[in-house]
Formats: sequence, structure tokens, C-alpha cells
Amino acid sequence: MSRYTTGEIAKMCGVTVRTVQYYDTRGILVPSELSEGGRRLYSEDDLKKMRIICFLREIGLKIDAISQILKEDDPDSLIKLLLDQQEMNLKQEISERKEQLEKVTMLRSELKQLESISAESIGDIAYTMSNREQLKKIHRNLLYMALPVTMLELAGIIVWIVTGNWHLFVLYVIVAVIWAVPFSRYYFNHVSYICPQCHTVFRPSFKEAVFANHTLTARKLTCPECGHHGFCVETAGTEEADHE
Repeated sequence: MSRYTTGEIAKMCGVTVRTVQYYDTRGILVPSELSEGGRRLYSEDDLKKMRIICFLREIGLKIDAISQILKEDDPDSLIKLLLDQQEMNLKQEISERKEQLEKVTMLRSELKQLESISAESIGDIAYTMSNREQLKKIHRNLLYMALPVTMLELAGIIVWIVTGNWHLFVLYVIVAVIWAVPFSRYYFNHVSYICPQCHTVFRPSFKEAVFANHTLTARKLTCPECGHHGFCVETAGTEEADHE
């Protein structure tokens, strides 16, 4: 009957000698016998058990869980329970890693737009990213609010094309202009802006915000703290706050 030393069984299973010795100390892979010189010797059954241990470790099971499985006479129910738990843990870990990857990707994208990088600029980006979902919700609400008026304007255009009557379209445009006031107030009451110079988070006056030059993510404003006039990054928020 074949006998394997610690080094041989380690090589056959693709692990280190220290790993095999550790499993011995934990009592999950005790050698079948010792040589006259006190060397560990492992049998074919030990080799099979070692391969099982290695496989269970590869799927992420901990030593204590593997030990429980190997001690059970009928491990079927225990294995299913442990695998269910491991599957849930791995899915949670994958979800967390994906979220981290998304943040890393967004951070790299934002940093590319900066002329210079500082701890404060990274802090601004982190603040914006933490409010990104809230900002998306605000944008969705705006879309829902604007949809009825947009549909009315489209209906007016269709009537104009079909019948030649443009009066209905003009009426709907007037309604849209009137509607734009509370629509804009809602928006600017729910967003804030970050000054790129002093990193203060502030809310501009309604008049300044409405008429300011802007992009999809920034608006050209005057910071009330340092007086800087330039593009400030938009983020969610309704109260003035200092961002450090």
C-alpha cells in the first residue's frame, strides 16, 4: 500500500508543506502512521481526504466548517447548509466588490477632468458620489413632472400639423412657461454646488442658478464663501454646508 510523505502529498495536491502540517495540527488530516524517524506518512485514503479538503477550501469554506463535515457520519444536510451559507456570502462579496469597482471607475473618470489632484478634490468627488443616487432620484422626479407638459406640447404640434390651428400649441407653450417656475424651484431647492476653490457646499440664489451657464454636471456660479466665479459641481442637498 502506497505511503506518502508530507512533501509528496503537498506536491500532489498543489499546496505547501506548511499547509499539510497545519491541517494535521487542526486535526482534519492526521497521518495514518509515523515512520521510525517520526516522519508523517499518509495513505491513499489520506490523499483522497486531502483533495476533498483542498476543494472545499477552494470554494471558500473555512477550516472549522470542513472539520465539521469530515466528522459527520452523514454529512449531506450539513454540506447543503454550509454551501447555502457560502453561496450567500459569495454573492454578498461579489455585490460589494462590484460597488467598489464602480466607485473606482467613477473616481478615475472624475480625476481625469481635473487639472491637479489634491485631497480636497478627492473629497469633493467622494461627496458627490455619495449623493449620486439621491441626485438620480431628483432627476427622475423632474422627468415625471415634465412629462405631462411635454405631452401637451406634442399634442399641440400634432393638432397644428393636422388642422393648421396653431392656437392650441401656443396655449400649451404658455402653460409650459408658467409650469417651469415651480419646476425650476423644486430642482434648485434640492441640489447644491461644490466650489472647486474652497470646497464649500452651497446653494445659489434662484435667479443666479436659473440664468447661469451650465453643463450636465456643473453650473457657473459665484461661491458665497470665497467669491470664486466658475463652474461648480452639482450634487444633491438642500442645506448649505461646509465640505472638508
